[in-house]
Amino acid sequence: MNDFLIITSKEDVASMNIRENLLNSDLFKFELANYKWKENPLFVLQDIYSDSSKSIDLKNNKVFLGLIDERLIFLYDLELEKSSINPDVLIFASRHASKELRPAFLVHTTGNWSNGANFGGNPKEISRSSALMVKAGFLSLEEQKEQLKNLDFLVDLEVSHHGPTNLEKPVIFIELGSSKKEWIIKEAAKIVANSIINAIFKYLEFKLNKSIEIGIGFGGTHYAPQFKKLILEKKIAISFICPKYFVQELNEDIITQMINKNAEKIDYFVIDWKGINAQDKNYLIPLLEEFEIPIKKTKDF
Repeated sequence: MNDFLIITSKEDVASMNIRENLLNSDLFKFELANYKWKENPLFVLQDIYSDSSKSIDLKNNKVFLGLIDERLIFLYDLELEKSSINPDVLIFASRHASKELRPAFLVHTTGNWSNGANFGGNPKEISRSSALMVKAGFLSLEEQKEQLKNLDFLVDLEVSHHGPTNLEKPVIFIELGSSKKEWIIKEAAKIVANSIINAIFKYLEFKLNKSIEIGIGFGGTHYAPQFKKLILEKKIAISFICPKYFVQELNEDIITQMINKNAEKIDYFVIDWKGINAQDKNYLIPLLEEFEIPIKKTKDF
């Protein structure tokens, strides 16, 4: 049994657009619950109009749709002790902003590698996460984007960044980007909404078949092209990714967090070998060798 909480924010135009598409879909049906969460209406998934091969057992797996007043990255307390829900996975439906302004759908885990925490969370702390959920989210966006015939959107995987970091449940951000122009596109938000529900299907399937290996990543740039390729093409899931410019910030405590805060047992440390310089390799590899986890390069898969 798994419960999922999709979290949307009043402070986020794209998030509210995704929320509207979740509530008004012709593929699935949410109904108002008779209890609230964070003082806002809570909805629960009641029905899915889909073939039997893609059905969630809604008796044993609950999907909730929640709403918060603050920005998603600054959610510091789920206040579950005040609620009637206890989700196993948190899915943040969010906007994404970038200087490049490229239309994109994105997935990532959260965390702060350094002492800086200007965008939520705590310094040198990463969230709880699930590599299987990251893979499920990414693959779902890849599949769903094909329905946007008239819009050219990329699907990207980001390294772990920003908050929240201290929540007691695994966190994944699934985002619509990357400017105000895209945030209000109904068709684009519909793709994200459908992908979120489809990602839950995939996650449950991945948990059952147990054929996917689990890794955490090091090196490369913000959009993690080598790890994106692995997730897309190989039977491996990657949760946390520390980019090359934060490798020198890593220490035994953060590596321990990466291992212990992932919902699944870690099979490999995975290094983007060409995406990290010699000095950083000399720092990183002895640090990783302190743990009894095999080290692989992205090209080894």
